[in-house]
Amino acid sequence: MNSIKSVPARVLSRRGGHSLEAEREQFDKSQAVSISKAINTQEAPVKEKHARRIILGTHHEKGAFTFWSYAIGLPLPSSAILSWKFCHVLHKVLRDGHPNVLQDCQRYRSNIRETGDLWGHLHDRYGQLVSIYTRLLLTKISFHAKHPEFPPGLEVPDEVLEKTAGTDVNNIFQLTVELFDYLDCELKLSESVFRQLNTSMAVSQMSAVQCRLAPLIQVIQDCSHLYHYAVKLMFKLHSCLPADTLQGHRDRFHEQFRSLKNFFKKASDMLYFKRLIQIPRLPESPPNFLRASALAEHVKPVVVIPEEAPEDEEPENLIEISTASTTEPQITSDIFEQTFGPPNGVRDDRDTQIESLKKEVDMLRAEMEKIKLEAQRYITQLKAQVNSLEGEVEEQRKQKQKALVDNEQLRDELERLQRAKQDSDRSQRLCAEAEKKASATEIRYTKLKEKHSELINTHAELLRKNADTAKQLTVTQQSQEEVARVKEQLAFQVEQVKREAELKLEDQSVQMEQLRQELDARRDELDQAQRSLSHAKQAGAELSAQVEALHAEKEVLRRSVSEKECELLSTRGLVEEKELQRSQEADKATREIRELQGRLLEKSNQEQSLQQKLLDEQFGVLQETVREAEDILRDAVAKLDDPLHVRCTSSPDYLLSRAQAALESTDALESGHAQYVASMADAAGLVGALALFAHLTADTIVNGSATSHLAPTDHADRLTETCRDCGQRSLDYLGELKDKQTLGRAELGDVRRALRGVLQLAQELRPKSLDIKQEELGDMVEKEMASTSEAIEDAVRRIEEMMSQARNESSGVKLEVNERILNSCTDLMKAIRLLVMTSTNLQKEIVESGRGAATTQEFYAKNSRWTEGLISASKAVGWGATQLVESADRVVLHTGKYEELIVCSHEIAASTAQLVAASKVKAEKSSRNLGRLQECSRNVNEMAANVVASTKSGQEQIEEKDTMDFSGMSLIKLKKEEMETQVKVLELEKCLEGERVRLGELRKRHYALAGVCDAAEDGEAKPAPAPRRGILKKPPLAQKPGHGEPERDAGPCPPPGATF
Repeated sequence: MNSIKSVPARVLSRRGGHSLEAEREQFDKSQAVSISKAINTQEAPVKEKHARRIILGTHHEKGAFTFWSYAIGLPLPSSAILSWKFCHVLHKVLRDGHPNVLQDCQRYRSNIRETGDLWGHLHDRYGQLVSIYTRLLLTKISFHAKHPEFPPGLEVPDEVLEKTAGTDVNNIFQLTVELFDYLDCELKLSESVFRQLNTSMAVSQMSAVQCRLAPLIQVIQDCSHLYHYAVKLMFKLHSCLPADTLQGHRDRFHEQFRSLKNFFKKASDMLYFKRLIQIPRLPESPPNFLRASALAEHVKPVVVIPEEAPEDEEPENLIEISTASTTEPQITSDIFEQTFGPPNGVRDDRDTQIESLKKEVDMLRAEMEKIKLEAQRYITQLKAQVNSLEGEVEEQRKQKQKALVDNEQLRDELERLQRAKQDSDRSQRLCAEAEKKASATEIRYTKLKEKHSELINTHAELLRKNADTAKQLTVTQQSQEEVARVKEQLAFQVEQVKREAELKLEDQSVQMEQLRQELDARRDELDQAQRSLSHAKQAGAELSAQVEALHAEKEVLRRSVSEKECELLSTRGLVEEKELQRSQEADKATREIRELQGRLLEKSNQEQSLQQKLLDEQFGVLQETVREAEDILRDAVAKLDDPLHVRCTSSPDYLLSRAQAALESTDALESGHAQYVASMADAAGLVGALALFAHLTADTIVNGSATSHLAPTDHADRLTETCRDCGQRSLDYLGELKDKQTLGRAELGDVRRALRGVLQLAQELRPKSLDIKQEELGDMVEKEMASTSEAIEDAVRRIEEMMSQARNESSGVKLEVNERILNSCTDLMKAIRLLVMTSTNLQKEIVESGRGAATTQEFYAKNSRWTEGLISASKAVGWGATQLVESADRVVLHTGKYEELIVCSHEIAASTAQLVAASKVKAEKSSRNLGRLQECSRNVNEMAANVVASTKSGQEQIEEKDTMDFSGMSLIKLKKEEMETQVKVLELEKCLEGERVRLGELRKRHYALAGVCDAAEDGEAKPAPAPRRGILKKPPLAQKPGHGEPERDAGPCPPPGATF
């Protein structure tokens, strides 16, 4: 038996987690080697085996974390070839990697954009390609992040495309535009690559040329799917919209079709692509979208990648299974047995169970590998069969079309011969022959149709088999997860066996010492027995003679004594057995008592250690929570002096609610603190209360700073200092919680006083209600609604007058554009009028159901804030209608801009949305008028969108676009024009940035003036409403009446200019 002293310390401290760390280290090392070999500065294409290992790594860790951790360290700005190969590998990882790769790439969009911008400014041949490639990758990431139904591989069935497009023509229109943009980026990259190759007159078998051509394989795969989806969506758009509206789409598609056909033709002629990819052939002419039956003639282009395994390495599986983790229990068990040996030489039931589990795991692993290999082989065969069947189906379809054309021709000939039947008998014979040909053609067509149906059924059966194979792969993955769980259980059982073996070895060492002592004593007794035996032999020799003499007497006496001896021996044997059994029982009882005492002592020590560990863990959790709370509060206090936070604003009412919630959270924090001081084994209450207190207090400080930005100077300074004092008091309290000595003495008195100060200042900053008489307030609502209705009626009449005037003064395209714009404006006015009527009915219902015994004026006076919101929203709707009519009049008379009409449409949509929000504040959810009001609101939004669409299409028809023809310019002239264009672009960008800043200042001033006007009526100044985030992206607003807001307890109303 091995001694414990001879066991190395590293073996005793080894655990199952070390093998997992070794496996992770090996995985990181292999990924680093693959990335460094795939992405380097050599002007040669990326080897497929390195890219495949990187892709398998993403499936292994279910993401691209390891790939990006190495990729961001690459010196991309130092080499254009390195950046080009990085883009190629990233494209392959996006297409074939794990689905979570797209989410990981979203975080590094800025790195990709910076790389493209850097090389785009340099005049390097690879640099220009890298700039275009990065734009393609950014477009790809954005598209698939926006439409998760499309995987980065772009391979989805037509049913998913139909479901994604939906039935809304706006969604179909937008999706088609995005697909066109996506395809443009792909084609631009291919054109740039071929342009450089044509310039250098390169051969496709050169490594430098293959370095440029290698990424076009992924481009071909993407383009085939994008072309198919674009054709489907274009046919769907032509079934929903008139052909004139989609003229621009058709022109853009035809241009892309020509570029794609030229790209496929050039790639097919190159020897490099012939052994790597089977490029589909496009039809000679683009599809005719004006004829719906042409959709049946469309054939989906199919790209086939030949399956060929490299000779210098084994084929890699699609799902990588780590071998290091599967051998971990066996390695651990071998080390354990080599170090300690089996305990007492006896195999425990757990060892048997572990061995059986290991055998089951090995059997499952072998079976899983077998199933996986069979599934991959079956999938490969099915793909080959599907590709061959698709080719046969395409050939049969062509023969079918040819047969139909022949049939039509023969039928025409038959009709012509029938008309000439009366002229001559020869005509009759020709007619009979034509009929025979027609019947033979029909029979041939019938056979072809039957063959086509058989092929379709075979194709469907293969697809079903493919789905079954995918299900089997899913079951295999589940069995793999089950094997992983069994491995974890085995590792846990091995650790238990280790601990039990250590305890047994300690007991055995003690027993070994005792046995050694007993062995020495037995040896001494054996020596004495041997010496006595030698003396007895000598005495026996002397007495042998006497024995022979007395032998006769013995024989006589033996018979008499034998019976007594038998009885005595039997009795003695029974006594000895009983004594031996009694001594064994006593020894066993003594050993059990000692073992129980040892276990009891060990358990008591474990309980004490666990109790202390629990206290330490609870205090550690509390300290982590305190540190997190300190970080939250410090971040909030830092916002007080952050210049970027100056543009953030808030309302006193919201600050009041936040401060009140923070003050209430101190009670829960105080009770949790008292509970923890009483029993430090449970810190759950204090941790939860502390997290809530930190978030609410930080929210109060941030909103206090935001509220001070719109408050008067005196109040703003006091509020800022109070918020800073509140943050400091809270940090002091948290600092006392970090020390065990001051933990019990921590108090919240100073924090509460600071929060009460914030509450008092927020109460002082709250705006006061308007002092209007009840009769005036009620009459004002009715007057504003009536004036709004009159303004809308007047707008409808003016639009009809403009319509008649436009018909008299214009003709042709201008008349068509003016009629379309005015018709959309008329529809919008009608929708607004219906919405105002529905809103009036809803307000009457609200007043009748909520006023009780009070009068209408009393109800309006009681809910003054809500009433002010209705008045403001009604004014905004009437003002917007008037502005829309004036803008339409100027557009029709060619004295205004189309953009004014678009801005007015957005303004009307926002104003009506404000009216809806103000009306639904007091309405019941089950109200029918509320449902009709929401339906009217959606109708108004649709009509406003129609106005915008008709305005934009009319603008495109009216304005002429100059064709850019640079064929007659020299190189120097082109460079000069390029520099002048860049100067104009920079000037326009600077002007645009300045106008955006000016727009933001105008809106700030608009809101400030609206707040001042409201405060002037009450005699006091109140803070202006906070501008919405992202307001700089909306069209500018003209001057309009100030807006109130509905009751604050019912939720805020959307600000003017917001789009729903």
